[in-house]
Amino acid sequence: MEAEIERCCGLDVHQKVLVACVLIARAGSKSEKHVRTFSTVLEDLEELRNWLTSFGVTHVGMESTGIFWRPVYAELEGVFTLVVGNAYHIKNVPGRKTDVKDAEWLADLLRHGLIRPSFVPDKPIRELRDLMRYRRKLVESRSNERNRLLKLLETANIKVSSVATDVFGVSGMAMLDALATGQTDGTVMAELARGRMRSKRDALRKALTGRVEEHHRFLLRVQLQRLRDVERDLGVVDGRLDELMAPYASQIQALQDIPGIGKLTARIIIAELGPDLSSFPDEHHLAAWAGLVPGNNESAGKRLGGRLRKGNPSLKGALVEAAVSAIRTKGSYVRSKYYRLKARMGGRKAIVAIAHKLLIAVFHVLGQGATFKDLGETYLDAHRKDRTAKHLVRRLETLGYRVTLAPAA
Repeated sequence: MEAEIERCCGLDVHQKVLVACVLIARAGSKSEKHVRTFSTVLEDLEELRNWLTSFGVTHVGMESTGIFWRPVYAELEGVFTLVVGNAYHIKNVPGRKTDVKDAEWLADLLRHGLIRPSFVPDKPIRELRDLMRYRRKLVESRSNERNRLLKLLETANIKVSSVATDVFGVSGMAMLDALATGQTDGTVMAELARGRMRSKRDALRKALTGRVEEHHRFLLRVQLQRLRDVERDLGVVDGRLDELMAPYASQIQALQDIPGIGKLTARIIIAELGPDLSSFPDEHHLAAWAGLVPGNNESAGKRLGGRLRKGNPSLKGALVEAAVSAIRTKGSYVRSKYYRLKARMGGRKAIVAIAHKLLIAVFHVLGQGATFKDLGETYLDAHRKDRTAKHLVRRLETLGYRVTLAPAA
């Protein structure tokens, strides 16, 4: 097999050190090899960049294991053509594994063009990714803290969650603050209700009367402070996102025309994919990368299973949530499609199939600048009219009717 790249380097990256192997193909002679170990601190990464430049290296390959490759990628970006490969795809034969051999193996694969490059967006999109993913962690942290607080109230026999729809609204927080500061009179706390909650004051009085001890009040004060801290941090992150998402306002607005996709989901899509989808040849490659297509597991003509690929969990999760919302849109194509699929494959698989449909729409809206147009709930019936008619006739005949079809005037 002939080499495609004349001067390349393979990097075996770890937390503290990395091993670099440079391969230089010489016409009519054996390739030249240089191996060196570097630390992963910034000073050594700069030395690595200069060392590679001295050999005239054009391509650098590495595995996408953990997050250790990211600072190396950032330091070499813009100087070399970087190829980040899936570690599962380029795994070497076990039994002869060392850091040097791993680096040599990566360099040899890269030299022959055998590493499939992973999708790595540009730096501005990577920054958006970090912010959106951190925002999700903050929301999860808030939900966990709220659940812990509700459990604490139950241990003190405070049943406010059975009466108030939103315990953490304006009225609920006022009552929780009163509990934390030592208030024990349920009537006084019930008077803190606002708006429509005031009609439930009698039920609130009973629900807020319990066995609240100093131990409960201490934990309640700590948890309320944590909730306020998370809310403050969420506000700061959202403000930063508003600033960085401003250049993509038109794309976000276009994405919101797709059923089930709101502003937050559109931001997640932009943060995970960016506005330019030219890295994906077509919508099917994008769906495979996102993990919204079944995997292949076949041997001797038998299909042994087809679990979903891992893909991108952030994008996949956002699109599945969008699909759950989209099927509630009355009169839409996705709602009609969902119920047809549900009858055949079950609800969970049908939701994933709808998420796949939404991602295809995203590809055309972002990648091709198309405007989304809903096909409507009658599209599938009209698209295969004969098939639909036969299905309905068959159902009527099983009920004991004799059906004769005649075209309408």
